[in-house]
Amino acid sequence: MRVGLVGLGRIGSFHARTLSGLVDELLVADADPALAEQVARDVGARVGDPWDADAVVIATPTSTHAELLRQACERRIPVFCEKPAAPTVAETVRVAEAAERSGTMIHIGFQRRFDAGFAAARQALLGGELGELHRVHLLTGDPKPPPPEYVPVSGGIFRDCHIHDFDILRWVTGREADTVYAAGANRGEAFFAEADDVDTSAALITMADGTLVTLQGARYNGAGYDVRMELGGTLNTWVVGLGERAPLHLADDGRRPADPWPDFQTRFADAYVAEMRAFLTAARGERESPCTARDALAALHLAEAADLSRRAGRPVRLQEVTG
Repeated sequence: MRVGLVGLGRIGSFHARTLSGLVDELLVADADPALAEQVARDVGARVGDPWDADAVVIATPTSTHAELLRQACERRIPVFCEKPAAPTVAETVRVAEAAERSGTMIHIGFQRRFDAGFAAARQALLGGELGELHRVHLLTGDPKPPPPEYVPVSGGIFRDCHIHDFDILRWVTGREADTVYAAGANRGEAFFAEADDVDTSAALITMADGTLVTLQGARYNGAGYDVRMELGGTLNTWVVGLGERAPLHLADDGRRPADPWPDFQTRFADAYVAEMRAFLTAARGERESPCTARDALAALHLAEAADLSRRAGRPVRLQEVTG
């Protein structure tokens, strides 16, 4: 396959290294021609028109996603797009409708779906090993905050960071949320508050079937990158992310990780490869999209509800943001 990749920042360059080992030819493009040339040399790709390909990967800034996805639908080219599909609910709806009208395969980048731990937990729950699910806990902690200039355009911690938690919650449990009650705090640098964002987050989510979900997030998790999910049922409890590299110091016996996860790329390295393999398989028409624009919309609805709840200081029903 010939695959085009547009956008060569942190995640785009990461995808370039992954794709270079999976496809016959990789065409790369970026607003910075010098960066495009450098990445092409580093991974053995070629600078060129990314649309002159069998499939396209979009890793550009969020504000450009909707327009690039629209172009993919017009060309009917299978496309992978980093989350989110668009910055707003209305734009995401338009992207989903354009894909459905044109029959274009869109895969949104929620890599946790391709992590072995999350997949095993999903299968255990579906297979009845947990019994009846009663509670879920989710946590995402970044080892250090993003650059100050990124925060004002990130969409906030619930849209930027916890969007992955919201997607994996739906995927693992197969259930939809009903109500979100969220809060946030600023304990670090002033640029979060200046952007009307928070650096520490928490939420209580009530699913449509009554299952209770708790969520925590932090931009200052100095011990390392920490992503976990706990599912408690009447027969068993399963935990994802509690391996030997989890950045946790055990107070009971003093144990601590020798090599904690430093960042999301390292933690989910295998998942990113599996994700791209799944996308290429879908682009060849051998399977359905593993994560559609409608899935992205559902996760964004949760993020919108959480952000509204934090600002309003009250529980928010999903109906308020879905219409």
